[in-house]
Amino acid sequence: MKIGVIIIFHNNEKDIQTKELAQSLKSIEDIELCFVDNESKDNTLEQLREIKETCANVSIVEIKKHISNEAAKRAGARYVFNNYNLKHIGFLDVNILKTHQFNLNQVLRLLHQDKDVLIEFDKDLKQSQEIKPTLFKSIFSILDFLKNKDHNKLGNSINLIKV
Repeated sequence: MKIGVIIIFHNNEKDIQTKELAQSLKSIEDIELCFVDNESKDNTLEQLREIKETCANVSIVEIKKHISNEAAKRAGARYVFNNYNLKHIGFLDVNILKTHQFNLNQVLRLLHQDKDVLIEFDKDLKQSQEIKPTLFKSIFSILDFLKNKDHNKLGNSINLIKV
């Protein structure tokens, strides 16, 4: 079962290791990635396009005027829902990942490696919600997944992905 991951970028040129990230993404076939460029002023968008050229599972949503992270997440969600039939969709903001000292490339590898645990995390979240999730509320935070230390199956993986 494929999962979707929406990744929000804003001026992250220095944080993207283009060749390394593209190489990793080529081997991750069970994750559909939607890169959302939230009006970057640096070369972030060009780097994302370079990655997309070599990776079939990557799409890009370009936002021309800077919007809130929540609005950028919704833009990515609309794209993913309109183009893929996925039951499990998470999101990441690269700038928030940085503040928590997570490395994007390693996080994506971990998501691929622990995809089943991620799906269980999403199912548990949906079951614990008192109201039926709407389109945008059904998208879960991958950062919450990474920070959740109750997942025994993750073990020391969280420590491995810190920069």
